[in-house]
Amino acid sequence: MPVSLDFIGGVIGFAFTIMILSYLIGDNPLYRIASYTFVGVSAGYIATIAYWHVLLPKLILPFISGGSSERLLLGVPLLFSTLVLMKISPRLTRLASPAMAYLVGVGTALAIGGALSGTLVPQFFSLINAFDADIATARNANFLEELVEGGIILAGAISTLVYFHYGAKKHSEDGAVKRMGLIELLAWVGSIFIAITLGVIFAGVFSAAVTALIERVHVVLLFIFSLIGPV
Repeated sequence: MPVSLDFIGGVIGFAFTIMILSYLIGDNPLYRIASYTFVGVSAGYIATIAYWHVLLPKLILPFISGGSSERLLLGVPLLFSTLVLMKISPRLTRLASPAMAYLVGVGTALAIGGALSGTLVPQFFSLINAFDADIATARNANFLEELVEGGIILAGAISTLVYFHYGAKKHSEDGAVKRMGLIELLAWVGSIFIAITLGVIFAGVFSAAVTALIERVHVVLLFIFSLIGPV
């Protein structure tokens, strides 16, 4: 009787699901094998995608068949790619420092630029619009509600920024350095906003984890029922 690929995939998925769920009884070799397999497969998949969709069509093939000017331009990323590979050897790892510094610098710049253009600037203009009665009227919105919402957002933004301000010049009787009373009050309000934000994030992560757990348990049950057959 030939074995179908769906059956093999079901067996593998069932086995790895049980191995991952075995962590409920503590760290054990089955969980480690499943974790290492997941990390290895993920790394192999990412490396394969990077090779076939980035390195080969955008670096290797153009460098081989391109003109002299194109090869000259591609020489820089090719050199940096070679330098990154030097981290494999402990003796040559210092040669990879320029390439790694460039990658970190570019990644940081992209992250900051993305945060500014995608989050801070839109939030800034949205906050300004919340205090504009004409915009609220054009959107058929209640200006009082927009004003209250904008005030809460403004208070949260300012108090959260103040929370991370650690400069202080005031000394207490015991010699400890303390911030001004107003700064301390705003920092306390900012800690409340931060706690609410972290709570919402944790609730989202927990909800996603529970959803994934329910989905995997459902898959396991379906696989078991498929083996048992109709009762």
